[in-house]
Amino acid sequence: MMRQLSPVVLCLALLSLASSPLASQNDPGPRSGPPAAGSFYPTLNSNEQAFFNQAQQRFQEVDSVSGTIAGETGGGLGPTFNGNSCAQCHAQPTVGGSSPGLASPQNSVPNPQVALAALDGASNSVPTFITANGPVREARFVTNPNGTLDGGVHDLYTIAGRSDAVGCTLGQPNFASELAINNVIFRIPTPLFGLGLVEATPDSVLQSNLASTASARAALRIGGVFNTSGNDGTITRFGWKAQNKSLLMFSGEAYNVEIGVSNELFPNERSLVPGCAFNGEPEDATNLLNPNQNSPNFNTTVGTASEMSSDIVNFAAFSRLTAPPTLASPTTSTQNGAALFNSIGCALCHSPTLTTGQSIFTGMSNVTYNPYSDFALHHMGTGLADGIHQGAAGPDQFRTAPLWGLGQRLFFLHDGRTSDLIQAIEAHNSSGSEANLVIRKYQNLKPAQVQDLLNFLRSL
Repeated sequence: MMRQLSPVVLCLALLSLASSPLASQNDPGPRSGPPAAGSFYPTLNSNEQAFFNQAQQRFQEVDSVSGTIAGETGGGLGPTFNGNSCAQCHAQPTVGGSSPGLASPQNSVPNPQVALAALDGASNSVPTFITANGPVREARFVTNPNGTLDGGVHDLYTIAGRSDAVGCTLGQPNFASELAINNVIFRIPTPLFGLGLVEATPDSVLQSNLASTASARAALRIGGVFNTSGNDGTITRFGWKAQNKSLLMFSGEAYNVEIGVSNELFPNERSLVPGCAFNGEPEDATNLLNPNQNSPNFNTTVGTASEMSSDIVNFAAFSRLTAPPTLASPTTSTQNGAALFNSIGCALCHSPTLTTGQSIFTGMSNVTYNPYSDFALHHMGTGLADGIHQGAAGPDQFRTAPLWGLGQRLFFLHDGRTSDLIQAIEAHNSSGSEANLVIRKYQNLKPAQVQDLLNFLRSL
């Protein structure tokens, strides 16, 4: 069974990277300036833009247990949770992005999970792996106490002690004991920008793209398979292990698992114990009456698509209608870096271009876009293995992480273990990794070439 590296081993590994010849090169760090993403897809018509704008507001809704606390008007939080709003975790560089948490003057805000522990009287302790300057994280246990596979999310906090959860005494997981036996792995939020293009990409396009690089990948011992639905065999593509089929499924699962809100896709509470049930099920559902108190149609059967739809439909619409990240203006260095990215083999997994099929949304049909991912699963070796099975993805398999928007991200890899691109690249190199020969080519680059490659990645 693959285990997470202990803090001591990981620290030594990072120190060894710092002393390598490549450490003389520098990750330029997150690009400054305004966010390069966060608005709607530019060709949407006025009705689609309105839906996006309303869905974006719903995405930022803050949930409490009751839905009656000032500033926390969404209902259904808990009984266990990692956050109280989608936008709390998907925040960098703006709403819909990845994890905040690096408290620097220009880039981010402190990890909101720290203050969340005691919000509204909650009696939680902040786990040791949640820090003000660290990433937003979810925790999973690799195995159960009897040795069988676990793999599920164990939420950081419970609603016990909250002013709107009187009588609930549910305790937190014993993270200290599980950390002591290396049974805890972490995940950070994936960015949502441009995912409507990914959803609109036919399986046949993904399959053809993978097939087009088969001989070049074989020469570098790179595999690649798709995670698929157990029901119809179609390609699943969302999440760290490409475990979710659609943006609606991705949203419904996250709402239930991360915030604790039951919904029409996941209609039952998790970790439900006596004394901690305060709402009927599902807590999020299609609205029969307009719930928008600011609308002239409040409490009638008339409303916009957003108003009458459930939260998860709005969350999916927000993700589906967002524009992809905008690249920085090219320079000689970033153009050289792009050529190196292709020549050493990075592009064999991080595919620069894909094309959508027919879409119902204005201007999103037959669009060539630049995700820098093949959305396939690859073995990443013992250094990145998390021991978790999801669908067809095994303990060391991960979906190729899309690199668009990387220029403004703060944390890298599935667990957010580093904020340094050099360390993230080197972490691809370990026993059993399909990237080993590509990393060898990277390590043979001249210092100036390495810097060009890093500059290119930060331009995405």
